[in-house]
Order: sequence, then C-alpha cells, then structure tokens
Amino acid sequence: MRGIGGRAGRGMAPGAGGMLLAVAFVLVLAGCAAGAGGDDASSGTGSDEASPGAATVVPDGVALPPPGAAPDYQLGGAYDPAEGVGIVARDRSAPPAEGRYSICYVNGFQTQPGELDDWPAELLLQQDGAPVFDPDWPDEALLDHSTPERRSAIAAIVEPWIVGCAEAGYDAVEFDNLDSYTRSGGALRLDDAAELARLLVSAAHDAGLAAGQKNAAEDAALLRERAGFDFAVTEECAAYEECGAYAAVYGEHVIDIEYVDELPEPFAELCATPDAPRSMVLRDRPLGVPGDEGYVFELC
Repeated sequence: MRGIGGRAGRGMAPGAGGMLLAVAFVLVLAGCAAGAGGDDASSGTGSDEASPGAATVVPDGVALPPPGAAPDYQLGGAYDPAEGVGIVARDRSAPPAEGRYSICYVNGFQTQPGELDDWPAELLLQQDGAPVFDPDWPDEALLDHSTPERRSAIAAIVEPWIVGCAEAGYDAVEFDNLDSYTRSGGALRLDDAAELARLLVSAAHDAGLAAGQKNAAEDAALLRERAGFDFAVTEECAAYEECGAYAAVYGEHVIDIEYVDELPEPFAELCATPDAPRSMVLRDRPLGVPGDEGYVFELC
C-alpha cells in the first residue's frame, strides 16, 4: 500500500488478552518507565544536526538511527540480518536484532489482527453501532482518539508495549496507522491524531526510545512539531515521490521500504533519484523470511 494514507503488510503481534488492559492502567498509575535504548555505538544521540529546521530536540540518552545505514524490514518474521545491515525493524512480539539499531513496530492507532476483543468497545471508532475497520486491512479496527479521555485510555494500553520494547533492548519504536484519520470518513481528525501521537512519543522518550513517524508525508512537519517524532519510517516514498517531504523535516533520518510489486521503475533507478533516502531497502509485500516463496531483499 502506498505511503500517504496507508502502509504495507506487517507482522502480527499475539493477542494480549484482558489481563493486558489491567496491567496497562496499573503501569500508568504507577508511573513506570524503562530506560533501555540499546547500546549501538554507531547511533547518534542528542540534537539532530542533519535535520534542517528541526522542531524538536532529541532527549538525552535517546539514540537516533545511524544516518545512511542499510535497513531491513522484518515485520513478517525475524531472521538473521544480511551482512552490512545496520537498522532492523521487527514486530514488538519479536526480539531486537543483536548488534543492529533495532526499531520496534507498534500498531498505535488501530487494533492488531486477532486483538479486537482485547479493546474496550468505547475505544473503537463506531458507525451504526459497529466498529469501523480499515478498508484495506479489514481485520484492523480504527481506534477512536477523538476525545482527550479516549486518547488517554488508548495511551494507557499502548504504553506498556512501549516499555516492553525498551526492556527487550530496542533502540526505537515506530507507531503505525497515525494516518487512520484519513480512512475514518471524517470521524477522526489530524489534530486528535497528533495529540495521541504526542502521548505515545512522550512515553517512548521516557522509556529511552527514539520515536518514528510512520507514513503521512503530507503532515510530517506538523506531526514533528506537535508530537515530537525523531525520525521517519516510510513505505514507497520513492515510488510515490514523497521522500523529499520527509527529508525536509527529518534530514538524513529517513528509512524507506519499497515493495517489489509496485515498482514504477527498476529499484536501482529509484535509488539514484535525487530525493531517495540513503537508508532504503526493497522488500516483498508480505515481508517474508529467507526461503519463503517470493522473498525479496535488495539494498541500494
């Protein structure tokens, strides 16, 4: 799926069960936050000098992705990264990649497949008494972040996942589906999504993790200013000529995943375009593992 208003295939986290909700609120009330952020010496820390006109300052102890490092996007299953890969993204249910800058995938604005029943009905966007599902991912319901109370309740559930990423040894977290407001038929607003993102980014920083904006190129400047994102994870920004919008906000800290099924031109030619991020990888849409039929992994 294209970058603006969408995202591609992702790994599924296991169902958390009703106990997760109780744990979430206990953790928030107790003010718990882990301080792990990985120990990759090649990662930058402190202010982001490469990003033009940066609207936020990266908190002390938070490591940014190493600029230009080769990425791999392993949401469909964890495997040993290829030689030369310096950044690896995995689902929150998987361990981080040892010795690589590791990004933890968290579905922060929609339900994960198989986890619908773990969410209170009042936190699901409703239409005619039924949850509203993503038109392209019909097993994911949109979360209702339209009020401060609902945003706080959603954050209370997601924050323990963020803490878990930090405790597992991840360096950063990416929050998927912040652009779900574009698929809500007008029921959700960008301003409300930015406010929920601010809560989640704050929790990531408190846990010692950098926070990545996922897609929504057209709103990158506002989201960085309002929510405090540190870098961007994009999908198909080269194919859809969106990479420059991210670079204008995040400089060298843009990680792009292109998909083999929607290449408008050979991957090598995309890599050579002026706005192409230095951290760029070609993957198969299902994000499979080596040995799977159709598995693709290619670097610029």
